[in-house]
Amino acid sequence: MVISVAKLVVNSDCRSSGCNPSKYFSGHCGGTGRIGVLVGGLIICYIRRRSILRSRSRVSRQFYQAKGITIPIYTYKEIEKATNCFSEKQRLGTGAYGTVYSGKLHNGEWVAIKRIKHRSDCDDSIDQVMNEIKLLSSVSHPNLVRLLGCSVDKDEQILVYEFMPNGTLCQHLQRERGNGLPWPVRLTIATETAQAIAYLHSNLDPPIYHRDVKSSNILLDYSYTTKVADFGLSRLGIMESSHISTAPQGTPGYLDPEYHQNFHLSDKSDVYSFGVVLVEIITAFKALDFSRRHNEVNLAALAVDRIKRGCLDEIIDPSLEHNKDTWTYSSIHKVAELAFRCLAFHSEMRPSMAEVAAELERIRVSREENTSLSLDGTNHSSVSIVNEKQTSQEVKIDESDKKGLLDNMNSTDEQNVSPNYADDQWLSESSSPSSSGRLGSGSKV
Repeated sequence: MVISVAKLVVNSDCRSSGCNPSKYFSGHCGGTGRIGVLVGGLIICYIRRRSILRSRSRVSRQFYQAKGITIPIYTYKEIEKATNCFSEKQRLGTGAYGTVYSGKLHNGEWVAIKRIKHRSDCDDSIDQVMNEIKLLSSVSHPNLVRLLGCSVDKDEQILVYEFMPNGTLCQHLQRERGNGLPWPVRLTIATETAQAIAYLHSNLDPPIYHRDVKSSNILLDYSYTTKVADFGLSRLGIMESSHISTAPQGTPGYLDPEYHQNFHLSDKSDVYSFGVVLVEIITAFKALDFSRRHNEVNLAALAVDRIKRGCLDEIIDPSLEHNKDTWTYSSIHKVAELAFRCLAFHSEMRPSMAEVAAELERIRVSREENTSLSLDGTNHSSVSIVNEKQTSQEVKIDESDKKGLLDNMNSTDEQNVSPNYADDQWLSESSSPSSSGRLGSGSKV
């Protein structure tokens, strides 16, 4: 009788905790030994159940007590319905921290849904999610991706973002989407990205250091407007100090060598990573590529070498046709010079992101001149100087360049964000939690 009651209690108490109480009841029951085993099994299941409940309670408490979070909270059932039970057809990309799916909410809005992976270091995973929610809830900039909601239901940590139908800068540079971007569009993307990061560094108190600036975290919306994404690794800066100490995290190929050496994180660490992105934009090379010669695997090192020797033309993306006119040629070289300064080994030698953004804007608007001359001095066309209002409007993207890009979209917006679109990937790769992960990808969710 005691055994039967114990068995009933164990089954009832442990079913939700994942225990398998049946193993405690194999064979014939009898004697004090069997009762001891039963009691032991009951205790084990009880401890496991308490641990799970305590973890759930802590997550919920941490979530609801977090300040400044005003985004909608979705139930797991709502998320499941939006993604068709996390259908593989709607998977956009998988990285070290989770998988991203396209999803359609009950109001018909298409979104990107990031389902955080269950990890053994549960505390770190929860902290990662809470960090991103807090940071994205506190910032507002037209070139930062918006967090639209979240869910911490049923032991799941899920983030809901605005949907980016034109993928990532990395995908375009690597010809995974389309046939590449023209130089004016690349320059506009670089300028908008720099403005977003400069906002994080200079307009917030305390500032935010992104820590994972890379081309696969630069997303493009319907009109190819830039949206910087993925704040999972971001940290608040400390105003009283020039740096904070933390273990190296980020993506190999983009990591600040000084940060990797002494664990000192500063705004200049983001500057270095952005310097790598500028070189990617110029060359369309991967940040790390083991198919290149041994001394050219690292793109930053390759670019610094070529710029030092005055051989930049050797690595410029041929599709840019940089010799076709004076402005294209000179602006590419000016951006390369800026990238060279960003890639300085010593952080104090690098410009601030505000300086980088201002310089890129100057280069971008220099396109509007009285005349556009070819390299041989021939006057090919005349371009009138636009007024100040027109110049400010063109910070987003030149309309003629945008039209050419949008003409390549073969269907309506609704078709572009259908579940079948998921194969194009919203986020292609995920950064590693340390410098040792995914070296070959050169590219996190």
